[in-house]
Amino acid sequence: MKRHWSTIKVALALGLPNIARAVGYRAGVRLGINKVRRLHADVPEGPFFVGTKLSPVDVPPVSGWGNEAMWFGRWPVKTQDAPPDWFTNPMTGTRVPDPGRPWWQILDFDPAVGDIKCIWEASRFDWVLAFAQRARQGSVEELARLNVWLTDWIRQNAPYVGPNWKCGQEASIRVMHLSCAAVMLGQIHDAQPALRALVALHLQRIEPTVQYAMAQDNNHGTSEAAALFIGGTWLAMFGDARAARWAATGRKWLENRAVRLIGLQGTFSQYSANYHRLMLDTFSWVAVWQRLVGGPPLSTAWHEKALAAARWLYAMTQPSTGDVPNVGANDGARLLPLTDAPYRDYRPSVHLAMALFGNQQAYASCAPAQAMLAWLDVPEAAELAPPPGVLQADDGGFTVIRNAQAMALLRYPRFRFRPSQADALHVDLWIAGKSHLRDAGTFSYNTEPRWLGYFGGTQSHNTVQFDGRDQMPRLSRFLFGSWLKTDSVEPVTGIDPVTTAAAYRDHQGAHHHRSLRLHGNRLQIRDRIDGFNDRAVLRWRLAPGDWGLKSNSVDGSFVAVSADGGQRLRVSADIPIARCELVEGWESLYYLEKTATPVLELEVVRSGTLISEYEW
Repeated sequence: MKRHWSTIKVALALGLPNIARAVGYRAGVRLGINKVRRLHADVPEGPFFVGTKLSPVDVPPVSGWGNEAMWFGRWPVKTQDAPPDWFTNPMTGTRVPDPGRPWWQILDFDPAVGDIKCIWEASRFDWVLAFAQRARQGSVEELARLNVWLTDWIRQNAPYVGPNWKCGQEASIRVMHLSCAAVMLGQIHDAQPALRALVALHLQRIEPTVQYAMAQDNNHGTSEAAALFIGGTWLAMFGDARAARWAATGRKWLENRAVRLIGLQGTFSQYSANYHRLMLDTFSWVAVWQRLVGGPPLSTAWHEKALAAARWLYAMTQPSTGDVPNVGANDGARLLPLTDAPYRDYRPSVHLAMALFGNQQAYASCAPAQAMLAWLDVPEAAELAPPPGVLQADDGGFTVIRNAQAMALLRYPRFRFRPSQADALHVDLWIAGKSHLRDAGTFSYNTEPRWLGYFGGTQSHNTVQFDGRDQMPRLSRFLFGSWLKTDSVEPVTGIDPVTTAAAYRDHQGAHHHRSLRLHGNRLQIRDRIDGFNDRAVLRWRLAPGDWGLKSNSVDGSFVAVSADGGQRLRVSADIPIARCELVEGWESLYYLEKTATPVLELEVVRSGTLISEYEW
């Protein structure tokens, strides 16, 4: 009965209109009512791009997609001059069985396919950008390669057949990358007929299922709205009768998604640093496109929300490394990979967004960030943005505090949209651009249940777990029930130390209040816990390395010390400690990667206060 009531409450939280959209979409596709089942299009014949008349750009093109490409920014895959097999997972060598099926006949999680994202990765057209960049710099060979690969792709992936047509967002990413290539090669206004036809058949795929994308309240909606807007405004230049409708639909949903999914302080609906980047890059590309093609500008409200989102990510990003807290879901997605900046370097995206929406330079001396603007012909802003400081984003439950070289993140539950991880009151600690107390990440969406439960669950976060259960019950692969609500938040105060706090009570009555005090060389965390039945376990996920653990028989505390002695974590309590030990945990900095990491666990069986002090 409790589970049924939890499901009903979640349904109400998701919104009945969204549920109606999703159910209507699935029923329409299954029954053949949705017109996406009746789509047909001819295979366009190239060339798709011709030689550019523009002069080279004074920055290097990306090095990827020469002899090697990186799946999800992490896994090297050998490439050749000839196109790849679009239906083979290079991570496992397995091939999609019968790829000639209509896309709706392919299951979302088909065991015979494995993780379909490994198939989709090559069909996101990152290589289109790489080849176009090198063609812009004068390479005739890369221009020819670009046309050969596009010709092979559309012949092998005939319109609306096979796994690469299954997802509207995947089609949208292709549209955005094709349009970006056209910009870099100066071929917007004189686009080849084959390129226009290729864009149109993608928009035909996106339009009939756009309501389902909007029902997700996530990056699917922002991506598909952007593709319809960009593709529609583009094809309108050539008199396509459908283009005005596509452009109007895209504009409507871009405006709607910005207002609905981005909070006043800039938090995006997915509560994820990487999905935030994906959304922000999408909006940045829309803004660049709008500048180039003209037409009525998007609203002031759209620009204001985009600027708030840019500032949110700027506050999260380490200026020296570009890395960010590994918070929320992360599927390895990255739009506009125009530089050789590592996958986890967010500075090019932040720099572009701050220039477009805030007219400020985020980073004065970051070559990949400057290169991002150069490739898109976006001028550098004259004003330098102030260094990232405090972020109090109560619109999504994120507080960032700073003191000297240290940054601490406190994550608390403010769920207007579905949470993807049970990470209430998780804390990240960064010192001089490096992560020392860290989030485990995501690993994979298509893996064994134990890993789905581990990486999305409470066990993989720096917080307290009550009675061996998650903070919220898992209802399905991507859905938790009994969404938590913060019952108090203390604003950021002070200079040295900088302080903040938050608290929640879960659906079974367990209560957790956490306060942070960030000094110049130490972080103190106090956890008041009560309302649980048998036990509570506090976890601190440490940076990989050799750590030792010592106990103090006088005051009952425990101290974890790094091998070089430069990092110390002392834990104590005003109640007896039942257990304190270093155990092996797991973390995932990249999609499909998991590596071992040390975790300090402190267990108690009574209500009380736990005190942790991390010194460096």
